[in-house]
Amino acid sequence: MKTVCRFVLGVVATVVLYFSAVANAADAGTVRLLMQTSEGPIEIELYADRAPLTVANFLAYVDGGHYDGATFYRTVTFENDKGKPWIEVIQGGIGDAQPAFPPIAHESTAKTGLTHEDGTLSMARGDVGTAAAEFFICIGAQPGLDHGAMRNPDGQGFAAFGRVTRGMDTVRRIHLSDASAPSETPYTEGQLLSAPVKITSVVRLETSD
Repeated sequence: MKTVCRFVLGVVATVVLYFSAVANAADAGTVRLLMQTSEGPIEIELYADRAPLTVANFLAYVDGGHYDGATFYRTVTFENDKGKPWIEVIQGGIGDAQPAFPPIAHESTAKTGLTHEDGTLSMARGDVGTAAAEFFICIGAQPGLDHGAMRNPDGQGFAAFGRVTRGMDTVRRIHLSDASAPSETPYTEGQLLSAPVKITSVVRLETSD
């Protein structure tokens, strides 16, 4: 009985945290984060006024500590990319772990006006409406990831919601990491880091309107 009660309380706490983040995101303006990694720090701005749902989702993972101990595990370069148009990004998140929150609706670049520039933070996804905990950072401008481009066959692009303000040197070091780990799918062959880069913590710095 005690185990069941603890489980229920945990679920309730998780739901409260998520919906609290959703409720507050639209009024948050720009949210600043510090992501500490084993390769160095990365400072990030999130644009809650322009992509409120996507930012709220990311902050729910941040505030719940779900990215503490996560990794950057994938690097996509012009040399190893299997899709078109070719892109250069690093991907991180909780990997194969079960997402803490349900997938979110897609906030496209056509809706937010946030495009995929150098340092843009965006959500990884399969089908529209499947983004959850996995994210990526652009190295260089990547217009092929915007709404209307065909990197994803549905033409809806990916949901950009922030950008790196300091620490692109860290991002580029991760991007150049050895990617010889075996992959279970041909699509990511040659893209998985042999030594995933640990995300030790992600914390808020301050919020400005």
